[in-house]
Amino acid sequence: MTNYWIGVASKNHVLLGIQDGFCQLCHGKKAPLIKMKKGDRILYYSPKLDRNDTQPYQKIIAVGTVVDEEVYSFEMAPGFVPFRRNVVYEEGLKEVTLVALNQLTEWTTQRSKLRFGHFEIPVSLYQSIYHLMKEEN
Repeated sequence: MTNYWIGVASKNHVLLGIQDGFCQLCHGKKAPLIKMKKGDRILYYSPKLDRNDTQPYQKIIAVGTVVDEEVYSFEMAPGFVPFRRNVVYEEGLKEVTLVALNQLTEWTTQRSKLRFGHFEIPVSLYQSIYHLMKEEN
């Protein structure tokens, strides 16, 4: 059975993951990655462009599929060794703004969980958001 997740990270961090085919959550913690399994789907919400920005961005920017069962560590910088999962991201999807998300009743019951950095969502909410991402620009 496929599970559906939202991860929270700055857009610049998500773009690194898209480029190199991985996801990394909650500042590199292992625990959220262990919850996911091969075939699970993840949507990334970016509250900011960069983690040091003060201006909000607030968009769902990416969707991907976990491709294996491996959780691994990777040295990004001296002394910083976060955990990752391999993910294949879909191309050609549009970003969905917080304004559009707030039109989804199911989103309004889930959005308070963004502060956790990673959480599971119902398949119906995933499908609604995915549909918005696939709409023509």
